Amino acid sequence: MNLVEKLGLAALHRLDPERAHDLSIRALSSGLVPLPGSPVTSDRLRVTLAGLDLPNPIGLAAGYDKNAKAVAALMRAGFGFIELGAATPRPQPGNPKPRLFRLPEDRAIINRFGFNNDGAQAIASRMAARPAGIPVGLNIGANKDSADRAADFAAVVDVAGASADFLTVNVSSPNTERLRDLQGADALAALLRGVLEARDRLPSRRPVFLKIAPDLSNGEIGDIAAVALDSGVDGIIATNTTLSRTGLASPHSGQSGGLSGRPLFERSTAVLARLYRATGGALPIIGVGGISSADDAWEKIRAGASAVQIYSALIYHGFSLVTQMATALDTRLRDQGVTLEDLRGSGATDWAQR
Repeated sequence: MNLVEKLGLAALHRLDPERAHDLSIRALSSGLVPLPGSPVTSDRLRVTLAGLDLPNPIGLAAGYDKNAKAVAALMRAGFGFIELGAATPRPQPGNPKPRLFRLPEDRAIINRFGFNNDGAQAIASRMAARPAGIPVGLNIGANKDSADRAADFAAVVDVAGASADFLTVNVSSPNTERLRDLQGADALAALLRGVLEARDRLPSRRPVFLKIAPDLSNGEIGDIAAVALDSGVDGIIATNTTLSRTGLASPHSGQSGGLSGRPLFERSTAVLARLYRATGGALPIIGVGGISSADDAWEKIRAGASAVQIYSALIYHGFSLVTQMATALDTRLRDQGVTLEDLRGSGATDWAQR
């Protein structure tokens, strides 16, 4: 982290978290944030993920740039791929403020945004105007007041699917009431069927991923794995934020919403490994939750991930973390003489037992 980034983060941390978040998006879109321009890449780091060619396996998780306002800048931040959104069919304001809380003692954040976004049409227009470069995906969700939430997911695909390189079905946010009920086997199968039918109406095929919660029993993980394999989705993202508050030190730990950041690492990695074993490694998995170093990314891949995503760590370490992680991961692969494919799932049994 250079001096400019340290000073910038220090200034942002003096502000209300949501205001700081919004200012960071403005700074990125205005070109005020120094960025590397090109991602770190090598033969060791390149990954093909569900047909997507990634220069490295480190991606940006959904939730940071909900409305695709800084997409061009984020494509120059060193990521191998990025995910925007979540987008809903109609614009919605989300939950009342305050709804974002830093937990610096825990290197974590809690949010209860509630899918605040400008709507699928506005987001699709911005995504369509982006330059060529790394894959850019869109996280899709349902409006809070929708009478048919499952239909909302397909509606977003119809409106915005052609503007994205991949799509993520988000039934795992804890901040829209009863949304996680859609993770049940029958409801999930029907929802995915509608999304895939909408995907097949697009001019060209886009991979569809399913994003799951970390607060699942082994039985629920098994059910989701079976539905995912049967449905024809292209991969799974594990995991979203957690409702657990175990072991936190911050005074904000009692806030409602989804917890992300360092405390999520163990839980999300164990779920990832169980999912990898339940699918027999047949579906690519993107590992998310508590990653803040190349060592963390290494463990996610050992647990079964084909690629990883970060978000909360950027709040504490800045965008220079992306290049640092990719460089360190490349060096470790070289020094140990292994490939990402060699590594993938090599520690799944150990992690699944935690």
